[in-house]
This record gives sequence, C-alpha cells and structure tokens, in this order.
Amino acid sequence: MGGLFTALNAGKTSLSVNQKSIEIIGNNISNVNTEGYSRQSAELTPYPSMNFGGFFIGQGVLVSDVSRDHDVFVTNMLQEKSIEFGLQDGQTRALSELERIFPIGEENISTEINRFFDSWQELSANPSGLVERDIVIQRGELLAEKFNTTVDDLNKVKENINDSLISKIDGVNSQIQEIADLNERIFTIEIQGQTANSARDRRDMLAKELATSLGVQTYHDSKGMMAVQLPGGLPLVQGLIPMELEGVQNGTTLDLVLHTGGVTRTIGLNNLGGEFEGLVGIRDVFIPSVKDDLDRLAYELGGAVNTAHYTGAGLDGTTNQNFFSVNPAPGPPPPSPPDPWVDAARNISVIISDSNHVAAAEAPPPLGTVAPGDNRNALIISNIGEDFLIDGIDNFGAYYGKLTAKIGIEASQNQLALGGAEDAMIQLQNLRDGLSGVSLDEEMINLIQYQRGFESSAKFLSTIDEMMGSLINLRP
Repeated sequence: MGGLFTALNAGKTSLSVNQKSIEIIGNNISNVNTEGYSRQSAELTPYPSMNFGGFFIGQGVLVSDVSRDHDVFVTNMLQEKSIEFGLQDGQTRALSELERIFPIGEENISTEINRFFDSWQELSANPSGLVERDIVIQRGELLAEKFNTTVDDLNKVKENINDSLISKIDGVNSQIQEIADLNERIFTIEIQGQTANSARDRRDMLAKELATSLGVQTYHDSKGMMAVQLPGGLPLVQGLIPMELEGVQNGTTLDLVLHTGGVTRTIGLNNLGGEFEGLVGIRDVFIPSVKDDLDRLAYELGGAVNTAHYTGAGLDGTTNQNFFSVNPAPGPPPPSPPDPWVDAARNISVIISDSNHVAAAEAPPPLGTVAPGDNRNALIISNIGEDFLIDGIDNFGAYYGKLTAKIGIEASQNQLALGGAEDAMIQLQNLRDGLSGVSLDEEMINLIQYQRGFESSAKFLSTIDEMMGSLINLRP
C-alpha cells in the first residue's frame, strides 16, 4: 500500500502542477496586449526521491517558482533610448511653433523690412507727396508691430512650455510615489521567498516612462528596491521614500524645484533629461538666443534708419528727429550690463506721427525751407536695407535669413534625431517583445502540453484508485 500511496501522491502533485501551469498560461494570454508585461512560466522541481525496497522513487513534482522572462540588458537599453527619445520629442512641438513664427515664405519680418525700404524708394520719387510720406510711416509702424508681435509670439511659446511642464508634474509625482509603493510591495513579497513578477514589470514600466519624461537613472539594491535619480544625482526615490517635484510660478517664469527630505532644491538643466530637458532647453536657451538675434536686428535697423533720418529734414524743415524708438521700457535695471539691443524688438515703435516730419530731404546748413524736390535723404534711407551694417557682413535680409536658417537647422536636426531615437526604440521594443513578450502560438503549444499532462495525471490517479480498490476488495 505504501507504494500505491506514493504513486497517488505523485499523481496528485502532477495534477496540481499542470493545473497551476495552465493558470499561468491563461494569465499570459490575458496580458498579451499589456504594455510592459513579461511572459511568466512555472518553474518545476521534483520532490526528493525516497528509498523503497532498494530503489529511489520520485515523490512527484511541485511549482517551486513563477519566473518572468526578463532581460536586464534590453530593459536598460530601452530606458537609455527613452531618454533621447523624450528629449527630442519634447523639443519637436516648440520648434515647429518657432518655424511658424519665423516663416521663410512671403509674409515675414524680412518682407516687412523690404516693404519699409521700398516705401522710402517710392517717397524718393515724390518727396513732397503726403500720401507717400503717410505710407512710409504706416510701413514703419507695420514693421515695428511685426517685431513686437514676434516677441509676443516667442513669449507665448515659453508660456505654452511652462503650461506643458506644469501639466506633466502631477503625473511624474504620481509615478514617483508608485515606484516607492512598488518597492515596498516587492520587498514584502520577495522577503517571503516569492517573486513579485507583475510588480517588477510595472516598476520597470514606470522607470521607462520617467526616463522619457525626466531622463532618470535607476539602480537596484540588494533588497530588490529601485533607486531613482535625476541626471545630476538628485534622488527621486530612495527605498520606500518618494520625493516630490513642484513647479513654482514667479510671474511669467516657472522654476522647477524638488522637495527632498525637508530640503527644497531648484532644478536646472544639468539636473534634467528627457522631455523636461528638451522643453526647458528650448525655453531657457534656444528661444532667448533667437530673441537676442531678433533684438539685434531691430536695434541695428532702427539705429541705422535713425542715424540717417536724424541728419535729414522734413517737409516743414524740421530736423534732428529719430524715426524709430528702440529704447527699452522703464523698469528695474538688469543685474549685469546688457547688450545695447536688449528688448529692442519688443519696444521698437515709430516716433514720427506727422507726415511733414518725415526727413526725405537732406538737412541744408543752415536750416531753412526744404525744396519740394529734395529726395537725397530718402534715397539714402531706401538703400540702407542693402548695406552690410551688421558686423560688416550681413544686411538686414541676410541676417533674418540666418535667423530662420538657425531655427530650420535646429528643427531639421530634431526631426532626424527624433526619427533615429524612435527607430532605435522600436527595434529595442521588438527585441524585448521577442525575449519577454507573450507569443500566442507558443502559449497554445504549452497549453496543449499541460492539458495532456493534466489528463494523463487524472487517468493516472484513476488507475491508482482502481488498483487500491482491487487490493482493498481482496478476500483472504
């Protein structure tokens, strides 16, 4: 009877193991479309054999563990590529908006500059014409307005970037908190000798998403807990403790700060990666650079026109008047000596309101009545647009062309880098799916295998039961 009982126990364990394996296969199939899910499988271990009559006979089998197919190398590579993808993706929308603000087509600042100097050319043909003088003023106002609205558009892009950052902070904090919670869950489960496969999958998924948004680096300690750090080394998750990111609005500026154990630290570009680095880099580095070029253009143009206009004379003999105002608005002084063109594009405006004051004529010494046909100053001003007045190498059109090319090149490089990062992500994701993802064909094969195992176990138990019945019914 001892041998039959042993066989009965072996059959029972076989039945249980096959049933458990089918449950695991069912879980795999149900998660075939779950992002980040790793295929799980039962780890089978035979019971130790026992000596029966000089023979060691097995006692059955048990599910010793449920493992997940997981490749650390591919997971780390996916996380690394997510940082690059997030960086380029964060820049894409802002750069597209900058390309819209600085178009290469017909309607742009360069077009307005040409129209402005063309109006001076038309005035030179009829220097006493009030209509031509009004057109010069109107073209100047339209040009100044174009500079003003372009600065407003740049500020709007920065505001949109701030709104985008604010909208992402709550989600980032939620992910940081969830990783800390998963650390605790995984530690609690695995300290009991079990494996927290689903929790680890979810934690890896969150780490990948944080790498995309913040460029985080992750490390694992001996307790199975994941430490999450910003690129500069500031911690986001330490064991069971989550940190908190916050956006502090100060007027039109938005500062990112990190609350770590009662200490608040300001986060700069050196502490950011991924999408946040892309957004903050465009906001704090690229857009200020573009605005500086725009200010330089407005300042040089306004200064050159003013210099010529100041020495000319209006129809009524007025002279020594500027045409544009490029002075910055009153306000607190900047912390360091600025370039003379700071905020020129924002503040440029036309001073002349009376068309008689438009200095088309050369101021005669001594000042007196201007001859109606005197167009000498109008001709000088109309030719300013062709002079290489910016660093001696660029006229205004060429300088604007360089500005738009700068944005275009940045946007083009961004598209190339984004495409490359996306392709790398797809390849790594396909590799990861091949190694760790669920294959329905493979699961079906395994399902049939364990189904046959379950049926065989049941038949085996039935056979043993019949044998035991035969023994019990034996009559002495």
